[in-house]
This record gives sequence, structure tokens and C-alpha cells, in this order.
Amino acid sequence: MQRLQAFKFELMPNGEQQRKMRRFAGSCRFVFNKALALQKQNHEAGGKFIGYVAMAKELTAWRNGADTPWLKDAPVHPLQHALKDLERAYQNFFAKRADYPRFKKKGLRDSFRYPDPKQIKLDEANGRIFLPKLGWLRYRASRDVRGSVRNATVSESSGKWFVSIQTAREVDAPVPAGTTAVGVDMGIARFATLSNGTFYAPLNSFRRHEAALRKAQRAMSRKTKFSRNWRKAKARVQRIHARIGNTRRDYLHKATTTISNNHAMVCIEDLRVSNMSKSAAGTSEEPGKCVRAKSGLNKAILDQGWYEFRRQLDYKLAWNGGYLVAVPPQNTSRTCPCCGYVSANNRRTQARFACVECGFEEHADLVGAINVLRAGHAPFACVPQGDSPLGQVSGAAMPPAAGTRRSDLVSSSMLPLSAAGIPSLSAQSAAAEG
Repeated sequence: MQRLQAFKFELMPNGEQQRKMRRFAGSCRFVFNKALALQKQNHEAGGKFIGYVAMAKELTAWRNGADTPWLKDAPVHPLQHALKDLERAYQNFFAKRADYPRFKKKGLRDSFRYPDPKQIKLDEANGRIFLPKLGWLRYRASRDVRGSVRNATVSESSGKWFVSIQTAREVDAPVPAGTTAVGVDMGIARFATLSNGTFYAPLNSFRRHEAALRKAQRAMSRKTKFSRNWRKAKARVQRIHARIGNTRRDYLHKATTTISNNHAMVCIEDLRVSNMSKSAAGTSEEPGKCVRAKSGLNKAILDQGWYEFRRQLDYKLAWNGGYLVAVPPQNTSRTCPCCGYVSANNRRTQARFACVECGFEEHADLVGAINVLRAGHAPFACVPQGDSPLGQVSGAAMPPAAGTRRSDLVSSSMLPLSAAGIPSLSAQSAAAEG
């Protein structure tokens, strides 16, 4: 099977190369915005959507026109790819996967892509890469690039330039090293709690640097805009933001790598993070309630990186031959795993779960993780082994995840099963005591 993977490195360009990269990114942004304005104007006039081929002809006219002759200085392939990005954005909008395309803003995620691998030369021995109209650029070779080069994307972040090299290579069908299934409950006090009792403490990257960031932003606001001191203060703010993002990504990569390597199936709540972190301010006519508390909760949710955690788990489990199962999050923290009684009174505090029906008590996040695991097992409990994606023969289009068949689950290293094929609570208690 073919695996696509990107390797990102920090570039070390000289002054002339930095100026060229800023101009190229600006040219791609200009083409994207001009094409989007043309699409809007055409739509308001009652016309149909303009495809890439017709828009590429417009690009040729723009490059040869008297108004924008500077577009010729930029390589043509990144400009054409900007049009493809716009077409893909419209396709996502028509398929209701994304909002309507918006105009790009200068200085916000500036990037451009070289889609033709024939124009890219990679010299790993000397830590450099050749890109059209930029020449040879040195990069920090932190690891080896595996596979054949497909494309290269140059981007700017926090005052530094990076290159992301996408490669393709053939790999064997993955067979998971783990032999267990686990449920994951996401939270604030505990970042992630596993159904086997393990939990990950929250990093709170933003909270750790919030005081320093506030001080740097306050100093920046007192400088004259666009002055030399203002640019120095802005660079200081960017470095703090970069440190926050880097530490969060590092923590998430370490956690997801550990989980994906040790388990064949991971069940996780299907959380809508964007809806959970919406503002509660409301309007002047209908103001919201508990706005300050909701604002603090939103900040804590976004600081955890729940969506990125799920995204990394998804592709890492696929690379290892495992499966990620998303289950509805309703009542996962209110259902008693012992008797099945559902009530909001079962969880009267954030950390403690106490069933009002049978008296069972346990940490609330652990109870949620157990219920998430049960909900993940439920779709496959009554499916014939040949029809379930977890029970197909090894080497098929979807290889089996070890430890998810009933024959594999019933072993000396696994917990006993209940009638539904789910680890029983009494067995878990016995295993914990032993």
C-alpha cells in the first residue's frame, strides 16, 4: 500500500531569498483573492461557477496585462495551484464540508506550493533543497526524508520560513502491535482518561505562558505602529505564540503515539469542539448568562487541543493497522456502568461518580471512558465476524485489528467478557484488586 507523508523543516534563507518568498506568497494571495472576487461578481450576475481551466486563462491574462506585470516574477505553478486551492474550497462549500471561501489576509498563514516534483531537487547529504526561482535553500535536517518527493510547500510562521516536503512510498500492510481496545474520555481536569485506568494530566500550554504573553502584548500596544521597536515587540509576541503551539503539538504527538502503539482499537467521543467553544455573550437585546465562566471554559477547551488529538490518533492508528471509533458523547458520564441507570444525579461533582440506584462509586472520567468503550464495541457486538471490518481476514482491503475479535479478546491477558462482548465491571474490579 502507498503511504503519503510530509516532512517539515525550518528553512535558513538569506535576505534575498526571504524577500522573494514574501513576494511569491503575496502573488499567490493576490491571485486567490482576485479569482474569488471574480467568482463572486460572476455569481451576482447570474453566471455559473468558473472552473479551473477557464480561470487559468484569466491568470495568463493577468500575468501578461499592464496592471499586474509583477506576477511574472513569481513561478507560474504556485500561482496555478492557488486557483486549484480556490476550486477545492468551493467544492468543500458545495458539499457542505466548509464555509464559503473567504479572502486571504496579508501576514496570516502565508504560503505557496510547488506541485511539480520534477522542479524540486533534494540534497539530503548537504541539508539543502532547490526550488524554482529561489535556488538552493538550506534547511535544518532534523530527520531523514523517506520516499519519493511529490510536492513542496513553503510557509511562514512566527517570522520563520518552513518547507513541508510531501513524499510517497510503498509500505507493507500494517499489523497492529497492540492487542487491546480502549475507551478515551476527554476532559479539563484530566486531559484524557483511558478505560484501563490510565490518564494524562493536562499540559495547559497557553495558561503557562499567559502572563508572559499578556506582558508582551501590552508592551507592543504602547509602541508606534510599524516602527522598529513595534516590529521587535511583535516578534517577541510571535515567539511566545510559537512556543505555546510547539509545546502543545509535542505533548499531543507523544500521547497519541503511545496510545496508538499500545492499542488496536481506540474509542473516542465524537465531540463538536467548535460548538462546545462558542461564545455565550449573546446580543445586546438577549445577553448571555454566565459569560465569564463560559469564556474560561472555552479557553480551557481550546488549550487542550481535543480536535488535534483526535486527528493525530486517526492517522496514527491507520498507519499501525488499528481503528478509531467515534461514539456519541450523550450520557457517557451519567450512565452507571454497573447497573445501567442514567441520571444527572449520578455525577454531582466534577470528579466523583456515585450511582443513586446501586451505589457504585468511581472517578467520573474513568466511568465515562468505560462507557465510551462499551459504546464503541456495541456496533460490532451483533455483526457476523465476516461482515465486520474488525473481523476480516488479514491481507484484505481492511486488515483486522488484533485483539478485537471475540476469540482474541478471551485470553489470559484480557479482562473477561460480559454477555455483550464488553469487559464487565466486576472483572475490572477484580483485575484492579489483584
